Amino acid sequence: MTDQRRPSPGTLIVGASQSGVQVAVTMRELGYSDPITIVGAENQLPYQLPPLSKAFLSGTADEESLELRTAAFYADKGIRLVLGEQVGEIRFDGTAGEAVTDAGRVLSFDLLALTVGAAARRLALPGVELSGVGYLRNMADARRLQADLATAESVAVIGGGFIGLEAAAAARSFGKNVTVLETADRLIARAVAPEVSEFYRAAHERRGTTVRLGMSVTGLVGSNGRVTGVALEDGEVVAAEVVLIGIGVVPRLEIAEQLGLECQGGIVVDEFARTSLPGVVAAGDCAVMPNPLTGEGRVRLESMQNAVDQAKVAAATLVGQPAKYHAVPWFWSDQGNLKLQIAGLSTGYDQIVLRGDQQAEKFSVLYYRAGHLLAIDSVNGVPDYMTVRRALAQGGQIPAGLAADSSVPLKSIVVSAAPAAGVLA
Repeated sequence: MTDQRRPSPGTLIVGASQSGVQVAVTMRELGYSDPITIVGAENQLPYQLPPLSKAFLSGTADEESLELRTAAFYADKGIRLVLGEQVGEIRFDGTAGEAVTDAGRVLSFDLLALTVGAAARRLALPGVELSGVGYLRNMADARRLQADLATAESVAVIGGGFIGLEAAAAARSFGKNVTVLETADRLIARAVAPEVSEFYRAAHERRGTTVRLGMSVTGLVGSNGRVTGVALEDGEVVAAEVVLIGIGVVPRLEIAEQLGLECQGGIVVDEFARTSLPGVVAAGDCAVMPNPLTGEGRVRLESMQNAVDQAKVAAATLVGQPAKYHAVPWFWSDQGNLKLQIAGLSTGYDQIVLRGDQQAEKFSVLYYRAGHLLAIDSVNGVPDYMTVRRALAQGGQIPAGLAADSSVPLKSIVVSAAPAAGVLA
């Protein structure tokens, strides 16, 4: 008997990101056999983002080593890559859709995944167009910064977040004169406790980087089209032949807004990565979702872990095998020989416990709310980090009163406990 069903045009994945690739790979692993197309703006195979400000900038990883998959892998799995093109127009009625790229290519689909990521937040000040001034969000940015660092002696980093500090550490490792300029009164303020911020300020200064907090930048100055310094509010100019602007990212919402999806600081999805339009999922840096640990409120996570785990959830939803997102968020930052590992979400903490030795640059900070463990920041302390990450995943607790004794391994004091109201294990 002849199958009279119309062939499915398949799934369109907008964004050749870590999430985009993971959606495609997981769909194939789950048995999806219809066409899959990934569209990406960059004209190269999808690659890992996190190493750009770490191993790649430091010269210990090359472009090929960052590729997520080989060209042969995509071909073998029947995953079509459309690279070097962006989706301009798109429409979808919940059952059938069509996207048109800026090159005029028309792509039909009946399932859609948005993995469009986020863009570097731009600094709107005089002089940002000068040569030597840049951001660090993609491979092109990293190549340009790498080339600039090769000849520069002085580097200024505007923004004391993870990207800025990782780049500062890399530049300092090359012997550059590095100055970090941060508007807030401490580093990495959105992510870590003040004690960790202060540790990183001191650690970077011990390594020769100048860290200046509470600095208001008014513009960039230059000569013959190239930057020579950063102007501050008090009139001082900090000399710099290279300026990296690292002031955060903003989610890409253009496609979502064109489709009429709900957006609030990101594309709003539920615990199954479903957007407000049936047949459309979103994952990664562009998506804002329910807190995976508490179920309360919404969070947007910028991490490789989330990019991968949420993409798997999105893929399962698309193939009709929905499974809730419940992964414990984790994140890491390599700044020279300082490895910061974070597990859980510390938002709303009311108590911290410090264990280890900050002077020895090996310590952990555990975050609690109402006596319940929320998260850990661990510097060069892999056992503590792994113990807390495992405990959070398994519903275990670590009593705050016992955790401060560094002579006692955390794993020996993990106990099972019923979660507090509003706190899901």
